[in-house]
Amino acid sequence: MSTAASNSAEFEPQAPEQQLQDIADLPAVEVIGRYAVDLLTVAAVQCGLAEDGRKGDLDEARKLINATAGFITAAAADLGDHHARPLRDALRQVQLAFREASLIKDAPGAGPGEKFTGPVN
Repeated sequence: MSTAASNSAEFEPQAPEQQLQDIADLPAVEVIGRYAVDLLTVAAVQCGLAEDGRKGDLDEARKLINATAGFITAAAADLGDHHARPLRDALRQVQLAFREASLIKDAPGAGPGEKFTGPVN
């Protein structure tokens, strides 16, 4: 097979059955981690941390941080400290970025996700 043919085959969409099988083969820890990282990435962009410098939307960031904090907190016992710690650290960094970007500061313990994580300083 030519290089062009093999490259185009790599980018062909998979059949839904194959996609389902690929997802079913992933360990739960990996799926949880992937989705948590995706949520945190979008929250960071909404906090104004996008590489292109766009401002973002703090209302959207608050929603994403709250959801992600609940998600990580609920999953932490099943993830184990080895997997949960980096997610909690990343969450804390996004919470701090939100605090820095906010013109009106939340009271300690009242920021996004802090009902799950406790106050972030």
